[in-house]
Amino acid sequence: MKISVIGAGNVGATCAEYCAHHELAEEVILLDIKEGFAEGKALDLWQTAPINNYDSRLKGSTNDYSATANSDVVVITSGLPRKPGMSRDDLIATNAGIVKSVTENAIKHSPNAIFIIVSNPLDVMTYCAFLTAKVDSRRVFGMAGILDTARYKAFLATELECSPKDIQAVLMGGHGDTMVPLPRYTTVSGIPVTELIDADKLDAIIERTKVGGGEIVKLLGTSAWYAPGAAAAQMVEAIVRNQKRIFPCCVWLQGEYGIKDLYLGVPVKLGKNGIEEIIELDLNDDEKALLAESEKAVREVKDVLDGMDLF
Repeated sequence: MKISVIGAGNVGATCAEYCAHHELAEEVILLDIKEGFAEGKALDLWQTAPINNYDSRLKGSTNDYSATANSDVVVITSGLPRKPGMSRDDLIATNAGIVKSVTENAIKHSPNAIFIIVSNPLDVMTYCAFLTAKVDSRRVFGMAGILDTARYKAFLATELECSPKDIQAVLMGGHGDTMVPLPRYTTVSGIPVTELIDADKLDAIIERTKVGGGEIVKLLGTSAWYAPGAAAAQMVEAIVRNQKRIFPCCVWLQGEYGIKDLYLGVPVKLGKNGIEEIIELDLNDDEKALLAESEKAVREVKDVLDGMDLF
């Protein structure tokens, strides 16, 4: 088993560390465009193996995709954060070019790989990778819902003073402030969360979840990496161990939830073939309205990419 992580920044390195520490593959490759960067991160991580007791081998490469050959799973974290003065369209164009190039190189060396996209704007960059890879959409999907759900669960665990292990939740929609947390599907050891927390506090937690990434940017001056990296690695684990976990993932919808030709976050079953099943929940009218709002926001960004004639 072989896993390649493209982009050796904080998120990519955290993902690679999790994969190695949990021995998800015999070999974990880190690749980056910056000279020596991936090699240095991989060497540093490999030197933790005697301390953390794992056997997965970590190797780094500077833009040499032959090192990723025959990967079973490829995680793409490459891309630039939005900079001052940069418009949304500029960010989309820049990162689409990066994701397109990375996907082209990775699929050339690993034609049978499953691709997990972490680059932002997440939903549309997953679409970009899908157009580039030209493979079954079940093998190209994005990480967002697991991260957003983790933030939601963490905030609930803090408020309820309970273990996050006992919280089950579902979150849908785009990765951003139009995401759709679903309190009706949120439980604590089987108890509906609405029986344990006041409505105003629950609403506040939902709103905090929607801007969870921005909260960290304000505190750190940069994007989060521990939770995003761990979330991507949890998806890798579900695939390589064929766990058939039920996770919210960004997937290509072809009529599910009444949505067609769009990558959007919904609950799925994740296993060795990638997306084993898209799960359709019986949403009520309010939930459908929120999902429609999220769909509209993501489709507007998709339209920007479609208008750039990159494909």
